[in-house]
Amino acid sequence: MIVSINQPAYLPWLGYFERIARSDVHVILDHVQIEKNSFVNRNRVLAANGPTWLTVPVKTKGRFGDLPICGVEIDNQLRWARKHWETLKQAYGQTPYFGTHEDFFAHVYEKDWTNLYLLCKTISEYLLNAFAIETPCVQSSMLNVSGRRNEMLVNICKSQKATEYISGPLGRNYIDLKPFEEAEISVSFQDYEHPHYSQIRGRAFESNLSAVDLLFNHGPESRDVLLNRSRISQDCT
Repeated sequence: MIVSINQPAYLPWLGYFERIARSDVHVILDHVQIEKNSFVNRNRVLAANGPTWLTVPVKTKGRFGDLPICGVEIDNQLRWARKHWETLKQAYGQTPYFGTHEDFFAHVYEKDWTNLYLLCKTISEYLLNAFAIETPCVQSSMLNVSGRRNEMLVNICKSQKATEYISGPLGRNYIDLKPFEEAEISVSFQDYEHPHYSQIRGRAFESNLSAVDLLFNHGPESRDVLLNRSRISQDCT
């Protein structure tokens, strides 16, 4: 049983979905503290003048240290939804497959969202379906796992009867492999070689954007583009 774990993300990048595709089950780490300036509530798209950030404003003042991601509220005093939708239309309106997905995103940005996690979940589920990724996803907040950092990861893996855990590349800097070895769980680190593909702007390729950049440009071919240059390096058995 191959398990991956990642925090929810707004308009996630390709590597986010590649790791899910390589897993038998993916755990959405939604019970941990939200971090400032993370990809949980923002990502980049390719606008006319280059990559631009789309950030969902959230209510965090005075609550850091006791604010799990699943409980983060969106600050709707700022007209973020209209801005995001107008940016997406201007950036991708002329791409080959924007029209295919326009109705879904139009509906997303018309809705009055109050919970950040539900917004991220709705978009990510749509993108998983668009990329034909059928890996089941579960919320960590529903697993009743204890521990912090490394211990928490091991306990989550145990809850899913994992035999292998796929970490992001930064896990090399903080993961203690010994508890995984003791639990007979191998650890792999994702080394995602970002694919190059044609973009409507017709200039030097911009990588590490939201996955919608690939979807709007390549539609049904997106899954193959997303996966064909990926690799997993085995660091612990």
